[in-house]
Amino acid sequence: MAVQTVFDRIDRFNRDRDPNLLKLKYNAMQQDAFVFLRGTCHLFYEDLSQDLAETSWFNKAPIVWICGDLHIENFGSYKSDRRHIYFDLNDFDEAVLAPCTWEIARFLTSVIVAMQTLKSTEVNAIELCDCFLAAYTEALAEGKHYWMGQDLAEGMVADLLARKSVYRRKDLLEERTVVVNGNRSIELDGKRTLPVSVEQRTKVTAFIQDFAQQQSQPEFFKLLDMAQRIAGTGSLGIERYVLLVEGKGSPDGNYLLDLKEARSSCIQPYLKSLFESPLKSPEPRWQNEAERIVALQQRIQAMATAFLHAVKIGDKSYVLREWQSTQSPTDHLKLEKWDNKLDEIEVLMRSIGQVVAWGQLRSAGRQGSSIADDLIDFAKKQEWQTEVLKYSIGYSQQVQKDWQKFRESIA
Repeated sequence: MAVQTVFDRIDRFNRDRDPNLLKLKYNAMQQDAFVFLRGTCHLFYEDLSQDLAETSWFNKAPIVWICGDLHIENFGSYKSDRRHIYFDLNDFDEAVLAPCTWEIARFLTSVIVAMQTLKSTEVNAIELCDCFLAAYTEALAEGKHYWMGQDLAEGMVADLLARKSVYRRKDLLEERTVVVNGNRSIELDGKRTLPVSVEQRTKVTAFIQDFAQQQSQPEFFKLLDMAQRIAGTGSLGIERYVLLVEGKGSPDGNYLLDLKEARSSCIQPYLKSLFESPLKSPEPRWQNEAERIVALQQRIQAMATAFLHAVKIGDKSYVLREWQSTQSPTDHLKLEKWDNKLDEIEVLMRSIGQVVAWGQLRSAGRQGSSIADDLIDFAKKQEWQTEVLKYSIGYSQQVQKDWQKFRESIA
């Protein structure tokens, strides 16, 4: 059998995606090694599974519910159903039950690759990793979970939450839609939105009509317009729509919803051997992938984002939620804002370390995950931190090599 190239591995994983959107994904991944890392979560876990020794901390660490794709841009601020504002993890497409060290290695690798992308030194990158690890272990050792709101936030996170508090739903509507003759519709800009086909519109319209009838305020979900949504990197190419619904009436009372196809976690193929031990329980059988994503988002986040539902359309499942802009600086961490702000990023790393630990404690003891006492005991050990950081430093170099090979294959 011929040895598969990096491009072969990536293309095999993405082969059933929309070819036009997949082209956008591949173009984005050529930009830099950090975007490449974001778009190749499957490569990270495929390589990790082959690199592990049975005695490694990657295998014997406590089993927890992980978001799976933990990197520096998968955090942000959002509003819950009660319109309160939180800072937390915001992507659960790959969420599964796995050793906590898998999650930590993914995050530390993202920090190191991000700093390489910003042309910073390895010393600075390791310093940031140490800040994260210190905050993560301190929060785990305390054994109590909190939530990151404006009362606990510092630095960049405090600024993020303050901006989000004055960023209204109407602002997003004005950014992403147009009003003509008193009727609002989604703006098709070719960058964030594309038109839908007749088949797609018919399918989603039938779904939303049925969904509305099951809600306490069916008129809220009356569909006014829809478009294909272009967002993220790793998930580009799968079905995703932005829906404009009636909301509270009048154009300014309209709401934007996000409807995203749910697929199996890219980590799933590498978990089988992990759970062969009778001491470790396998992950529960979910009715569908959307149920997994929504259940774990609700379990790990302090408060879930607004309008979060797992739904089915035909033989596929989807995650439905309020669209809260991830492009706006009001609610999202973006790498380009890190440059020359090492002191501020250290504070950010401590906040992220706390948020990750709180999510693991919040979901502890649920359907096979380790109990809080195991996490508290784990936090007191130093050996695993050395092993995970060493692996992340080494793997960051692999990311750079793979990115270069990918670019050469695309050229």
